[in-house]
Amino acid sequence: MKKRIKLISWNVNGLSAAMKKGFSESFISFNADIVAIQETKLQESKLTEEMESLDNYQSYWSFSRVKKGYSGVATYTRINPLDVRHGMGRPEYDDEGRICEIDFGDFIFLNVYFPNGGDKKIDDATAFMQTDDGKRLVYKQNFYRDFFDYADALRQAGRSLIIAGDYNIAHNEIDLKNAKANEKYSGFLRIERDCIDRIVNNGYVDTFRHLHPDTVKYSWWTYRFGARSRNVGWRIDYFFVSPDIIEKGWLQDAFIDNGIMGSDHCPIGLVLEI
Repeated sequence: MKKRIKLISWNVNGLSAAMKKGFSESFISFNADIVAIQETKLQESKLTEEMESLDNYQSYWSFSRVKKGYSGVATYTRINPLDVRHGMGRPEYDDEGRICEIDFGDFIFLNVYFPNGGDKKIDDATAFMQTDDGKRLVYKQNFYRDFFDYADALRQAGRSLIIAGDYNIAHNEIDLKNAKANEKYSGFLRIERDCIDRIVNNGYVDTFRHLHPDTVKYSWWTYRFGARSRNVGWRIDYFFVSPDIIEKGWLQDAFIDNGIMGSDHCPIGLVLEI
């Protein structure tokens, strides 16, 4: 008998702040089996009992060790995990608390907060990456390369993968409101979009775009300029899966829930039948 599994991913932009904006109520309304959140901005000492055992879920946390109030991811689950790992064995990435990996047997679930490349206008990305201001863009590019090398090794070991999170890149022009105006800013630079191209060319599937090839829908809006009320947004949050998940017919639905407030991102979802 097949089992139905609902998954949610949401960059909450600070869990303490989100808790004051109805996060708990939204969380309960999801009625999901697995909920991944990114950018918790928490240290372990600030983790409350309510946060940790929300609605009686088990939860697993990766914290930044390099800066307070920065980065961090957490995964809530009603499914008992077989194993939990934090990071990919690379301190330069793991110390920022960007990855929580959970083995559920049928699949490995990776909750990832991909780095931001900064907000300066970049006329020449190659030259910019040689400067001090360009260090975070270099870090972002390296993170993508090394993380997907790590993910590929799991695939080669025969594992099915679900990689959820804030990828901090809009892939194509359909994925943001003002493509031309943003092509020289991190998040829509050609070299960043090439990272997503490489993932897709390697077989990973963007589940929302797979099921909704022509749908214009966003998952992030700047807090400035009333962007959300005008729906001037970007789709930068994704569930990518290894191709075998599609081949086995597990994918049932992928969605973006624009109606949930409380962050500059909204939740995205995935439904599987295994």
